[in-house]
Amino acid sequence: MCGICGELRFDGGSPDLAAIGRMTGQLARRGPDHAGTFADGPLALGHRRLAIIDLSASADQPMVDPALQLSLVFNGTIYNYRELRAELIAAGYLFFSESDSEVILKAYHAWGEACVQRFYGMFAFAVWDLRRARLFLARDRFGIKPLYLARDGRRLRFASSVQALLAGGGIDTRLDPVALHHHFTLHAVVPAPRTVLAGVRKLPPASTMTLGADGATEQRTYWTLDATRPARPLAEADWLAETRRVLARALERHRLAADVPVGVLLSGGLDSSLLVGLLADHVDDLLTFSIGFEDVGAGAEKADEFEYSDLIAQRFNTRHHRHLIANSEVLARLPEAVAAMSEPMVSHDVIAFYLLAERVSKQVKVALSGQGADEVFGGYFWYPRMEAEAGPAVERFGRHYFDRDHGEYLEMVAPSYHLPDVSAELVARELARPQADGFLDQVWRFDATTLIVDDPVKRVDNMPMAWGLEARVPFLDHELVELAARMPPELKLREGGKYPLKAIARGVIPDAVIDRSKGYFPVPALKHVRGPFLELMRGILQSEACLRRGLYQRAYVDRLLAAPEAAENFTRIQGSKLWHLALLEWWLQVNVDGVPQ
Repeated sequence: MCGICGELRFDGGSPDLAAIGRMTGQLARRGPDHAGTFADGPLALGHRRLAIIDLSASADQPMVDPALQLSLVFNGTIYNYRELRAELIAAGYLFFSESDSEVILKAYHAWGEACVQRFYGMFAFAVWDLRRARLFLARDRFGIKPLYLARDGRRLRFASSVQALLAGGGIDTRLDPVALHHHFTLHAVVPAPRTVLAGVRKLPPASTMTLGADGATEQRTYWTLDATRPARPLAEADWLAETRRVLARALERHRLAADVPVGVLLSGGLDSSLLVGLLADHVDDLLTFSIGFEDVGAGAEKADEFEYSDLIAQRFNTRHHRHLIANSEVLARLPEAVAAMSEPMVSHDVIAFYLLAERVSKQVKVALSGQGADEVFGGYFWYPRMEAEAGPAVERFGRHYFDRDHGEYLEMVAPSYHLPDVSAELVARELARPQADGFLDQVWRFDATTLIVDDPVKRVDNMPMAWGLEARVPFLDHELVELAARMPPELKLREGGKYPLKAIARGVIPDAVIDRSKGYFPVPALKHVRGPFLELMRGILQSEACLRRGLYQRAYVDRLLAAPEAAENFTRIQGSKLWHLALLEWWLQVNVDGVPQ
């Protein structure tokens, strides 16, 4: 897990090495163990390393293979790198390191652009072919690893964070109106290739891009998700047996691809508890980590799940670390978390991941997380509500997911940002894509391939990497997701959702954890906005910078400030609309205002 960046010139000029230095410096927290740069003709690369596989200098990057005339910068982990390495050795390749990075180099030489189809893992990488002066970029199937792009007529720059691109300079920081509509409709999700900044794009998940020094570009999608029933129907017992087998194999891959200890982020919910239960027999000294928050008074939900995480830690005798965070620390540390966000993220658990990762990174470099299970196995309350609706697919979806309807959006933003309902158009187009048997199959495919990428998955990369911690998500193993996508919806929705996981968890973890009501990672101070948190948001939204930006209509802002906890001022999935507005403005002030154009 690392930070990568680079520049390819199209105009015959030399890359800006000072800009590469600034970009690489901005990525330092993602990779505290080593820094390196490489230049060849129109191309320059920068890298910050977090050493996890092959801790020696042989695995430092940028990695150059003189024999193959290839250079690489890579962020992520290839979980099946040992098998691929053995196959490549059998084909005659010689290795100078024990790293998964070098496996990518050899695999690209052996199999060309199709190499990505052989990788099990999370990755964003760039390979420079010195002989042909050609750059190859790739991103994993679920976009677990980020890859941001900035292109003009003279050059392409890429990086692991928006902040790194901004540090390089020359970025168009105007707001993208279409991206803003997505941001405020889809719970801060802005699907690739857009970001909220007009001059920053991102390579879509499951995509590759090949560029020549003349700017000629080819972009391809190398994987899609099939959400149709198999030709031969499976019995329930067969679905459950396959789920257990594929999850166990994925978990083993995620655990073994490391030369450092691996811990588990234990929330106390079904997903992370099941990971601990399945790992317990294979790890002698399993480290687990939980976080909880101070509540905000009467009427607020319980702000920690220690009751359940403690139960799992005791059951499996893990070396457990629980961290209780006071609201005063949340308030004091919010500016850091906002500064670390590659894109504005409104989910309450962003700050939780940030503060937990700080503590976990002092114990381990790698931690497994249960993220993705709800989207893949149907765990959220809105899925059965959507299924019960009638009407066009986009309306059934929107009535239970959109943060605000288009009419409210037009009331919220200034007329200069008004446009048609582009988010509904996006959702309708994505749901209507072929290879999905029914409505919920369409929804879950959209969740797994689009929504999850720019909400939970993004923050699980972004916040831990701010502390040099690699978070891994076994429930997004692509073979497991492919299996779940083909299951009958009624199987997944049984017993309140995630039935296959609940079924295989019986006898592994306590029933009290399996049968509990679904919890959500609570940070009550950001949901029930009161006291100093309300004053913080008031100050942001009434600041000179916010007024000068002119993005929001003041009547709408004033209405939220007057009654932040009124029912109509929460989104359909129970987010604070006031926090949504304040967070975007704050992110722009911290990360964008003052950046040279």
